[in-house]
Amino acid sequence: MKKFVTAAAAAALFAVPAAANAQAFVQAETGLDVISVQGESDEGVSYGVTAGYDMPLSGGMFVGVQGTVADSSTKECATVGAERACIKTGRDLSALVRLGTTVGEKSKLYVLGGYTNARIRATYTNGTDSFSEGANGDGFRLGAGAQYDLTEQLFVKAEYRYSNYESDFSRHNALIALGAKF
Repeated sequence: MKKFVTAAAAAALFAVPAAANAQAFVQAETGLDVISVQGESDEGVSYGVTAGYDMPLSGGMFVGVQGTVADSSTKECATVGAERACIKTGRDLSALVRLGTTVGEKSKLYVLGGYTNARIRATYTNGTDSFSEGANGDGFRLGAGAQYDLTEQLFVKAEYRYSNYESDFSRHNALIALGAKF
């Protein structure tokens, strides 16, 4: 038991400086959103906010966590006479882990992965009555990106994300972001 307590105390001493060096960030992002549902695809503009933090590891590596709240303009409608049916993407939430490396003093390259949940909304009107139904899809997200520091607090990012949800629903994003570290 004494050895366990000593090992835990030593680990805590090493973890404190790493946690103290953690870098929190928040970013606004936008870009291309390509949705595919059962082989049919459409594109729109994705926009959202991400917040998280990175913790340095040895050798210029870092690990981080981030959460995203996003939406999209992607919408597909069909009209026949007075009838109109539309499918639109809704909010997209994700919780991800990042692993990367610093490149020089101002750049980072990273990969990311984790959980995502998106909403799809279907609407129908026949000119008199309207109906609406939404469904959430759970899935996973993988991606990669590059970050460049403009100043000590401001950065820009370019990122690719692939998300795969239930019911043959997937999403590709190509995003740019402007963020602040604090």
